[in-house]
Amino acid sequence: MSLVLNKTELADYLAEVFPQIRSDYAIDDLTEETITMRLKVEDRHLRPGGTVSGPSMFALADVSVYAMVLARIGRQALAVTTNCSLDFMRKPASGADLIGRCTLLKLGRALAVGDVLMYSEGSDKPVARATMTYSIPPRPVG
Repeated sequence: MSLVLNKTELADYLAEVFPQIRSDYAIDDLTEETITMRLKVEDRHLRPGGTVSGPSMFALADVSVYAMVLARIGRQALAVTTNCSLDFMRKPASGADLIGRCTLLKLGRALAVGDVLMYSEGSDKPVARATMTYSIPPRPVG
């Protein structure tokens, strides 16, 4: 299956439906199989000790899979997360953006499953891994 939305169209749509997070994320790369998203780490994303917080890592994984699904199915704002498994492997580097590399493992009519490896920018060692399942709303008939 090919992309329905290109990188620019996808970024514009995400900014339209989630304007409150417009400045938090960037799409670094998009192919038919993968998306690379960036969390632009700021102080509000940090927990005590100066590391990226778990909720911020969850959000990067969630937006990465959501964006990959939308790139493939088009403008479906009501696609929602139904399950998440998140493994924290090592402390993210302080002062570095967090990069999420998402691969879509399954894209069906009702469900999509994606896997996201997260890295501190400049490192090849993953800091976390998430598997997310999304429910896709039924397409209107007609």
